[in-house]
Amino acid sequence: MTQDVVPPAVHGRGKPPRKDGLAALAFLSPAIVTFLVFVLAPTAGVLYLSFYDWNLLSDGTFVGTDNFDRLVHDERLLHVYGSTAYMALAILAVNVVVGLLLAVLLETRMPRWLRGFFRLSFLFPFVVSASAVALIWRFLLNKDLGLVNYVLGVIGLDRIDWLGSSAWAPVSVIVVNSWKTIGFSILVYIAGLQAIPDVLREAAIVDGANAWTRFWRITFPMLSPTIFFLVVINTINSFQIFAEPRVLTQGGPGDASRTIVEYLYDRAFGDFDLGYASAIGITFMLVLIALTAIQFRLSRRWTFYE
Repeated sequence: MTQDVVPPAVHGRGKPPRKDGLAALAFLSPAIVTFLVFVLAPTAGVLYLSFYDWNLLSDGTFVGTDNFDRLVHDERLLHVYGSTAYMALAILAVNVVVGLLLAVLLETRMPRWLRGFFRLSFLFPFVVSASAVALIWRFLLNKDLGLVNYVLGVIGLDRIDWLGSSAWAPVSVIVVNSWKTIGFSILVYIAGLQAIPDVLREAAIVDGANAWTRFWRITFPMLSPTIFFLVVINTINSFQIFAEPRVLTQGGPGDASRTIVEYLYDRAFGDFDLGYASAIGITFMLVLIALTAIQFRLSRRWTFYE
């Protein structure tokens, strides 16, 4: 009777070697430690502080859920949430829509020898400090001495109080933040465009499809994972803007351009009400988690091809 001979490599295949597991853990340990120290531990600390009344100068007093009860009756907080949502959604739209249009123009309409220059031009503001960018734009948008109003005057238009008007201050924050961050979206879109096989476009050209048909039927569906990624990332980042409104308008006039992060900062280090600020931070984190979960839930609708 012939006995089947099992190759040595097959033995033990059901059980991964212990050394491989230890090696994987060793490679993952820096990320795990970083997450525990810089994400999980601070979050737990903020959650702990949200149940206390603490002003940094004295021992904290346990107040239970009083800080969260204050959130419900804080009308100013609701207004700040509204201004934050307005600016964040506008920034999101600019990064996702305008970023896509600019990326397509750079890849399809721009001469090759100019592509590198324009890519660098769009990406450069992204790597510069947000405070430095906001400070430069604060001078450019100055009502009396700013270059923007000077140009408007030259072409015969009235000067605009970009930073002192409740209508224009949020617009200024949107423009400055979008100008700084859109380079990242363009770079990601370019990577997505370059991953689309050229054979698909060539086949569409042979079939007589024009540029719009090729974009709508090939480019846009193939970019749906990239679009989804940028929607999630830009939603989280745009809701957390701080430096631009802080430097440009200090959140004013009133609370017209104030964001949740700025309001939290003012309550924590302006009023020394760290317990209430911690409660704001916890609820804001939950709002961002909920928005991200909704986006992932809807991700199937944003994916236009299988």
